Amino acid sequence: QVQLVESGGGLVQLEGSLRLSCAASRNIFNNYAMGWYRQTPGKQRELVAAITTTGTTNYADSVKVRFTISRDGAKTTVYLQMDNLKPAVTAVYYCNLPSRISGGAARLSSWGQGNQVTVST
Repeated sequence: QVQLVESGGGLVQLEGSLRLSCAASRNIFNNYAMGWYRQTPGKQRELVAAITTTGTTNYADSVKVRFTISRDGAKTTVYLQMDNLKPAVTAVYYCNLPSRISGGAARLSSWGQGNQVTVST
């Protein structure tokens, strides 16, 4: 059973920063692109940032300036650094394995609980 362990959400003030973490098994980390999706009420889940096993990244246009995705091989963990946050990024964020970093469907049909990120004004 594939398991991705997400952490790091919370409440952050306007223009603050937050970092999300997604830990995976070494097999997953070494063989699959990983990414962060987000969902707001009434909207479909969307891929906002993804990274390949070789470190190539891709971002949704709406987050390019503020989000940075990275990976740590020693910890088999992918991070999403979110800076200068605005209320528009308030959402539940999920980690999954995109079939393409440009917006492919998630490989895992089962989603974790997600991480609520709320930006307060």
